Amino acid sequence: MPISAKVKEFMSRGSWIRRMFEHGTELIVRHGAENVYDFSLGNPCLEPPQPFVDSLKDLATNPTPGMHRYMPNAGYPEVREKIAKALSKEHHLTILPTQVVMTVGAACALNITLKSLLDPGDEVIVLAPFFAEYEFYIDNHGGVMRLVQSDDRFLPDIPAIRSAISPRTRAIIINTPNNPSGVVYPRAVLEDLAELLEKASDEIGHPIYVLTDEPYRKLVYGAPAPSTLSIFTNCVFCTSHSKDLGLPGERIGMAVVHPRAADATQLLNAMTFTIRTLGFVNAPALMQRAVADLQEVTVDVQAYRTRRDLLFAGLMEAGYECILPEGTFYLFPKSPNPDDQAFIQRLLEERILAVPGSGFGRPGYFRLAYCVPVEVIEKALPGLKRAFQACR
Repeated sequence: MPISAKVKEFMSRGSWIRRMFEHGTELIVRHGAENVYDFSLGNPCLEPPQPFVDSLKDLATNPTPGMHRYMPNAGYPEVREKIAKALSKEHHLTILPTQVVMTVGAACALNITLKSLLDPGDEVIVLAPFFAEYEFYIDNHGGVMRLVQSDDRFLPDIPAIRSAISPRTRAIIINTPNNPSGVVYPRAVLEDLAELLEKASDEIGHPIYVLTDEPYRKLVYGAPAPSTLSIFTNCVFCTSHSKDLGLPGERIGMAVVHPRAADATQLLNAMTFTIRTLGFVNAPALMQRAVADLQEVTVDVQAYRTRRDLLFAGLMEAGYECILPEGTFYLFPKSPNPDDQAFIQRLLEERILAVPGSGFGRPGYFRLAYCVPVEVIEKALPGLKRAFQACR
């Protein structure tokens, strides 16, 4: 066999998101792009804001010697200083440049943290619905995913989390604003979780780290998302500029260890070591410099809100059940057919591409990524209505 049995098995149940995205490519060949409505991939439709374009242009036209060479594995000191200053202001916490590691997107931030924390067999709690790659990230480093369902509002179920904690629990991954539900975890719920984890850590004799995955933090439609760094102490804040600056292909992100986290210095040293040994080496040199001064810049969030409201209203009119998302650019409606995968196949008959909730650990739902042109939403709504009526 040319590949490992484990990878072969993972591939067989791998990312529904990519699977649907690739299926969409086939439909486009057959029907034309204007007749295919692809809500499968969270690929931002908004171009990066002008300040990013200006920053990139300035770097290209005014290069400095050595700007494309190696730098410290954790990133340029001057970039980390600017990031730390911006995050200190945002989270009302003194964060030092040495507590920031620039990364190859949020995925790198999560992987280097998991690699640094886990011994084989250690457990990581993940809340469903969840970004499907978490399972593979955890397995990459010998860990075991412990899946815990959120409640019917897609919020953390504190008693269920407590039941999942064992002596092997080393971390929990928190994704807020949440992909796929768009739910923003309220501060009160996060504070209850922090209290639980502090008590459980004392009971099992070692800290349970909170890994917060927050690339959608700035894509919210109401009050700012609560600051996880102000709530959890044993916390690693992982994020990227893939969504807020519309740069998913540039792979630029960061990991920030809470200043008062247990063994913070040792953990940071391990993360800096693993970013090298996992083959990332360092975050992209040009992108580090390009985003350093853009920490308070975002794409036009109102444009995503317009798309959310249009799609949500259409789904409600058709009869779907759905929670109005407070952030991200996803809707996670309940499937009118309990078999969410069968319903996704029905949507394909309308040339609509969506992702079944099964791919996020929450069967019976499906995800629509509305980071698409407005006309795609408008053209897809009749098909969404027909699919709903067919299942009824």
